[in-house]
Amino acid sequence: MYKKIILFLIATLNFFILSSCSQEKQDDIQSDIANHHVIITYLTVGNKPKDSGTSEMLEKLNERLTELVNAELEIYYIPWNNYQTNYNLKLAEKDGSIDLIGTATDWLDAWKNAGLGNFLPLSDEMLKTYAPKTWASVSQEHWNVCRLNGDIYFFPEDNYTQWTNHGFMYRKDWAREAGLNGVHSWEDLTKYLTYVKNNKDLVYPWDSDGAASTYHAEGYMQSKSDFIIADGITSTNMFGSSKSNLRKIYSPFYQGNELVEYAKLMREWNLQGFWPKDIMTNGNGNHNNRDEFIEGKVAIEQHHSQTWYTQVYNNLKETVPGADSDFFWFGEESQNIVYQTITHGAMALSAASKHPERALMVYDLLRNDEECYKLINYGVEGKQYRVNSQGYREKVPGSKGITTNYWWGRNDNLEVRDTGTAWDVFDEINATYSKYKIDYPFSQIVWDLSKISSELDSVADLYGQYMGNICYGQNEDPEAYVKEFRQKLKSAGMEKIINELQRQLDAFNSKKNK
Repeated sequence: MYKKIILFLIATLNFFILSSCSQEKQDDIQSDIANHHVIITYLTVGNKPKDSGTSEMLEKLNERLTELVNAELEIYYIPWNNYQTNYNLKLAEKDGSIDLIGTATDWLDAWKNAGLGNFLPLSDEMLKTYAPKTWASVSQEHWNVCRLNGDIYFFPEDNYTQWTNHGFMYRKDWAREAGLNGVHSWEDLTKYLTYVKNNKDLVYPWDSDGAASTYHAEGYMQSKSDFIIADGITSTNMFGSSKSNLRKIYSPFYQGNELVEYAKLMREWNLQGFWPKDIMTNGNGNHNNRDEFIEGKVAIEQHHSQTWYTQVYNNLKETVPGADSDFFWFGEESQNIVYQTITHGAMALSAASKHPERALMVYDLLRNDEECYKLINYGVEGKQYRVNSQGYREKVPGSKGITTNYWWGRNDNLEVRDTGTAWDVFDEINATYSKYKIDYPFSQIVWDLSKISSELDSVADLYGQYMGNICYGQNEDPEAYVKEFRQKLKSAGMEKIINELQRQLDAFNSKKNK
């Protein structure tokens, strides 16, 4: 077996090593691969699968990885329950038990962990040598987004088209019944929900719960203004700038009239009975609004665009004959949409990895080798999925699926479209978004929160105390309630936070313009 590996590596050495490498270095790398079989552990967020489908896939994948780089892959799962805390704790151990780390700058503290020394800094030369295909495929502009103090800290998922912007899915057929040409504003949405409430006896307008996400608050801001969220400051997404003035930091939760108008509208929704009366305590019980939407039992579902066209659109049509759905995206009224940062999904290397060079080689294969890519993303062809006569990927009936949660290096060049996604809808909405989108403007800023951490904690606590009540209309005087919220924010240090973020943004712009 090892003789086969050596012969294969000699024949394909240039796949891994650029011609600029010295002969001595090439010999060292070739010798290390041939003589040392290693296990590379990949950490991802998600619950560990209970069935054997993933194991079957890994067996095939590891045959391929062993053949190419004498390595195999294991997956370490961080369960969804309390995932953020457990994720950061695992990374901080730095005990050499993990190698590749799925990360993100907007929801998995990528910059924080880079600053704490939990990720290995990667030089350009290291990437050219051990991940040459990825190095060549990512532009210098995109690599620069991943740099801190000159070093690269992760690989961006910059060649995969997805839309994780939020909005409301709604029944297009019911909107027509309500006399609407679709839902394109919050006013349209209110008319639509009012019609459902008054005319669909067995349908809840929105079977939400008080523990649900408050994304629709941000969505209202994005729709009624040109507010752009700055990621990586708080999970509450309270800070950012406006599309019309990217140089000024502000918070629509603290100033402006949008929050007041939103609070009034949510009070109206509450009084009209658009959600359960026990919304702040029901915890959503044993019911699921998305399932109910697909079953025709509720009128709206709030989530990503991608969730709509991959999971909901076709399922609704199949479940409820004659039903049709559409998507009211947050920002539609003001044509305000930002394409997510290319580090929404990224792959880093543990600072304590025992085999960093081999880990880079494995990642390069997972991202660029067609066989490895299809295995890690789809499973074993013919056993877990198959490609039909139209060229679409579909599940093999009765097969066990895989759970790899590989969101850190997907590649449009190797993707195989599946039968579950409404691709005509995807193409249509992608064209619409592309017409209006701007690239995320703060991707190269690493916010230093050390001087305002206590204030941010206090502000986040106040958000938790007040925003649920605002989002679900649980107050008799919305205007007075927002005023009270803002007074508390001021006392908690809101202006200090904004001034410090503004100072950092000014310094970044000044440095960029030199």
